Amino acid sequence: MRLLVIEDNATLSELLAKGLRTAGYEVDLLATAAEARAVLMTTTYAAVILDLGLPDGDGLAVLRELRHRKDSTPVLVLTARGGLQDRVSGLRSGADDYMVKPFALEELVARLEAQLRRPGQQLGNSLHIANLEFDLRGRQALIDDQPQVLSARETDVLELLMRSKGRVVSKKQVEDHIFGLSGDVASNAVEVYVHRLRKQLSDRGAKVTIHTIRGVGYLIAEEKRDPV
Repeated sequence: MRLLVIEDNATLSELLAKGLRTAGYEVDLLATAAEARAVLMTTTYAAVILDLGLPDGDGLAVLRELRHRKDSTPVLVLTARGGLQDRVSGLRSGADDYMVKPFALEELVARLEAQLRRPGQQLGNSLHIANLEFDLRGRQALIDDQPQVLSARETDVLELLMRSKGRVVSKKQVEDHIFGLSGDVASNAVEVYVHRLRKQLSDRGAKVTIHTIRGVGYLIAEEKRDPV
């Protein structure tokens, strides 16, 4: 699972990344509200860890904008603001949890795991298109109720497309979702993973089609049958 950490203290940010990676997560790091806004508009994360005292603005504003877009991504606020009213304001602004610095990394990981076990507020436990299901908790694809083995990248692509059912997902969105902010990505990498996923689903009898909208992106939809 890929997490986004928004924290301007470079030392703390690196310590968080190291601890979270040891716990089995992939992590992207950002240091400003502006960067966070831009990335969260195009990239889907399993959860966000958000500092409030950012150099170019208040993290709460980023959180409120996220919730205004009906984005239910779990957000754990991690901040030095420990007053009662600060906590209340953070939770009322849409935070799923609120931790005050200094903190124990073990507790942060445990709280994060608790959030990730909860079904999405809007998405429920799974996504469905025709006979294809995606279990959000286990991040497992099923066809006709039978579990399917996909690579991590194929799973990432499928989850993004199914979360965006009925909408075109741009190539850049897919790239950011599966590779994060690494930047070192082959020009045809997205096409390769989409092609592999399309073939896997077709070979296994999924009644869905991944459409390539030339110059725009990708769209997953129920397979259309020719009239008898």
